Amino acid sequence: MADQPTPSPKPSAGAPSPPRPPKPEDLLKPVPLDSELLKRLRERFADAIGEAILDRKQAIIKVSSAPLLEICRYLRDDEKFDFLTDLTALDWPKRERRFDVVYNLYSFPKNERLRLKAEVAVSQKIASVASVWGAANWLERECFDMFGIVFDGHPHLKRILLPDEWQGHPLRKDYDILKQDTDWVRENLHIESGQ
Repeated sequence: MADQPTPSPKPSAGAPSPPRPPKPEDLLKPVPLDSELLKRLRERFADAIGEAILDRKQAIIKVSSAPLLEICRYLRDDEKFDFLTDLTALDWPKRERRFDVVYNLYSFPKNERLRLKAEVAVSQKIASVASVWGAANWLERECFDMFGIVFDGHPHLKRILLPDEWQGHPLRKDYDILKQDTDWVRENLHIESGQ
């Protein structure tokens, strides 16, 4: 007769049940950020530092757009975030300050990532950080082209992906790409459709 597996013992009536594993959606919920970096930023810039969360191991800090250039210089020089990996924007058309300008930073010395977000209204300018991180030059031009966000102090702010005469900003949520494409093709290529 082959060895039969021994049945596992049943827990006694008074024994606590084993803890349940967390649900996948609970693992993805952001939690408040509590770090030494955040404490130093709040100590130095006070009210300019807003909500701070940790989302999937990514530190995200909202900052006021007014002292943005000073905050970025501090992060580069004192906190060693020496590389701007990306700069982009998010469009929230129903919000008064419609755009979030998003800065993804990396520190080579500390092997650490940080995401900054600054809100900006359609009619508002935000400081260019091209003097802090050279990579911002073309990334800010892309945001200007796609969202219409104006970066004050940029060395050469003009479209980078679309022709200079293009009307509108394609990554705004209220943008009708098909109409704009058809109009541009008709006007510049003198044909009815580019599709």
